[in-house]
Amino acid sequence: MRDSDDRSIREPVPPDARHFSSAGSATPRAQLLSNGRYAVMVTAAGSGYSNWQNLAVTRWREDATCDNTGSYILLRDVASGERWSAASQPYGVVPEQYDVSFADDRAVFARRDGELTTQFEIVVAPDDDVELRRVSVTNHGAGIREIEITSYAEVVLDAQATDAVHPAFSNLFIQTECVPQQDTLLATRRRRAPDDAEIWLAHVLAVEGETVGDLQWETNREQFLGRGRTIRAPQAESGGQSLSNSVGPVLDPIVSLRRRVRVRPGQTVLLTFSTMVASTRHEALDLADKYRDLSTFQRVATLARTRDKIQLHELGIETDEAQLFQTLAAKIVFPDRALRASAKVQARRTEGVGALWAHSISGDLPIVLVEVDNAEGLDVVRQLLCALTYWRSKQLFVDLVILNTHASTSAQDPQALIETAVNDSESQPNTVGSDTKGKV
Repeated sequence: MRDSDDRSIREPVPPDARHFSSAGSATPRAQLLSNGRYAVMVTAAGSGYSNWQNLAVTRWREDATCDNTGSYILLRDVASGERWSAASQPYGVVPEQYDVSFADDRAVFARRDGELTTQFEIVVAPDDDVELRRVSVTNHGAGIREIEITSYAEVVLDAQATDAVHPAFSNLFIQTECVPQQDTLLATRRRRAPDDAEIWLAHVLAVEGETVGDLQWETNREQFLGRGRTIRAPQAESGGQSLSNSVGPVLDPIVSLRRRVRVRPGQTVLLTFSTMVASTRHEALDLADKYRDLSTFQRVATLARTRDKIQLHELGIETDEAQLFQTLAAKIVFPDRALRASAKVQARRTEGVGALWAHSISGDLPIVLVEVDNAEGLDVVRQLLCALTYWRSKQLFVDLVILNTHASTSAQDPQALIETAVNDSESQPNTVGSDTKGKV
C-alpha cells in the first residue's frame, strides 16, 4: 500500500505517447503491444484481443460500433454498490475525468470517479509470453473505502477463425483448475489428437495493499453473467454475490479472479493481473510463480520500454512514424469505410477472391493497397514497406499491394524502382517470423 497526496489522475508517461481524453470515436483508436510472439491489441475504451503465435488467447470480435469484447477489470464499491471499469468498457460509466496514453511499449488509462482515481496499465513482457494488467486505486477522500476488484476474460486458446465459426464447439475442449496457494487459475485446451501440441493458460493475481477476505475465482461464464445477462450487468457484480469458485470442464470457460481491498484515506492499492501462455502445465505454473512477485511489473515495464526503443532503432523507425503506423493499424483491425473504394467502384466487382490468386494474393489477410501514379509515390511505398515490418513485429499481418499506374519512361522507370525497394525490404533480417511480403 502506498501513500499518495497527488490529486492528478495522470501517471508519468513517455513524452512520445498518444493521448486521448475520451473512449469513443468513429473508428476505435487502438494500440498494438507485442514481444514478437505474444500480442495485445487494446482500444481507447479498454476492449481488444490477446494473441499468441497466431492463436487467440481470449475471445474478441471486431465491432467498430460497440467495441465491447475483450479482457476487463471490474471495480465495485462494497458500501455503495457503485460499479465502474478500469477503462471505459464494459460498463461504460462516464467518469469525471478520463485519459488514455498509448506508447509503443504500454497502454495507460486514468480516470477519476468521485474521491477515487483509478490507474490501469497494460504491458507485454519482452522475455516471457505474458501480459500484465496493473490497476491502482487511490482514495482522495476522508473515509475508508472497500473495493472489490475482479478480472474477466473468455478463454479461447484456438485459432480466431475457428472460434468465430463455432465458439460453442470450441468451448467444449477447455479444462480449468485453480491453484489457490499461487493465486492462479489454469486453463488448457484438451488435445483432439495425440499429436496435437499442448497449450496452457495461467491467470495470476498479485496484490500490494490491505486485503479483506479470501481470493475468489470463477471459470464458468454462465455463473458469472447469469441468465439473460451480459458483461455490462453481470450477476456476479450485483448485490455483493461471491464468485462460485467453480472449475473443471465448464461449458463456457472464462478466467476471473477477485480480491476485496481496503483503501484508507490518502493511500493507493495496487493489483496486477497477469495472463501467460505456455506449452506445459509445469511451465505455466513456473511463470505464474514468477509473476506473483510484486516487483515484477516495474521490472517488466522498464525492460519493455528498453526493448521497444532498441527495436525501433534497428528498424530505422522514428517515434512519430511508429505513431502513424499504430494509427493506420487501428484502421486495419477495424476497417474504416472512409478509406475504401467508392460504392460505384465496388459495384463493378464481378469476380470473387479467387481473382486475387493469380497475383499471389491469398485474400486471407487484410489488404493494404497503395497506388503509385508518379515518381514521388516511391517515398510512400518505402514508408509502407517499413510499416509492414513494424506491423509484423506487433503480430499484425497484412498483404501490401502496390499498384503502379505510372507510365514508364526510358529516363525513369518507377516499376524498377518499386521492385528494388520491395527486394531491399525483403532482404532485411526478419526477426519476427513472418513471410508476408509486399505484392507489386
